[in-house]
Amino acid sequence: MAPRNTHALGKPARHAAILDALSTDPLVRISTLAEQFAVSTETVRRDIEDLSARGMVRRTYGGASASHPAVQPGLSERERVLVAERARIGRAAAALVEDGAVVMLDAGSTTTHFARALAARGVRATLLTNSLDAALAAGASEALRVLVAPGELSLVERGLYGAETHAFLRRFNVDLAVIGASGLSEEGPSEAESRAAWVKRAMLERGDRRVLLVDSSKFGRVFLERVCPAAEITDLVTEADPPVPLAAALGQRGLRLTIATEL
Repeated sequence: MAPRNTHALGKPARHAAILDALSTDPLVRISTLAEQFAVSTETVRRDIEDLSARGMVRRTYGGASASHPAVQPGLSERERVLVAERARIGRAAAALVEDGAVVMLDAGSTTTHFARALAARGVRATLLTNSLDAALAAGASEALRVLVAPGELSLVERGLYGAETHAFLRRFNVDLAVIGASGLSEEGPSEAESRAAWVKRAMLERGDRRVLLVDSSKFGRVFLERVCPAAEITDLVTEADPPVPLAAALGQRGLRLTIATEL
């Protein structure tokens, strides 16, 4: 652990320092971090709660440990963080939908923002989804026809999964397949849950345009299962520029990048 910093660090710097410490140590202690950062233990505890909600660390008694690739917070936790950023991503992605388009949308926090933004636009379109939240949000617009995939209900993700879900999705040809992901690396998007990765693949197979929605906290992170190679994604919508190595790799694969700026 680095020596104590005599000047209190800001929140982004503390988060980066915690992740940096966990890259070499399997466990960090709140008391040690508080001393190093020159802040209170309560401040560090809130930092760890924020990082945990984003799936970047695991909370432990008195500290934090590195997150595992097969683990991410449930939807209820994820939807409480980066709300404004994800809303901007949703609006920017909804602007890609043309009148009369057919769209597939998977379950997730950012994709639900997309559904809300699409409903607010009032564009006439058809939406196929395995997400209960997205279906309810899109159903608020009389201009949208909403089809919900069958399957086994996950209360944690508020989505439907399984063989019946895949069979349903394969029946349709769509203009856009819009998905989220747990992480995005130079190899492509990855997902903590296999059942979610399978649904995403089924949707991507049916779409002419394949749109990935991720916020900047997902950059460079790798989870259990790769959804697809980066080259299979046609569009990336996010709220900040990706790091240079990631941006260069994605650019080489021909992705169209949309940065969702503040209104």
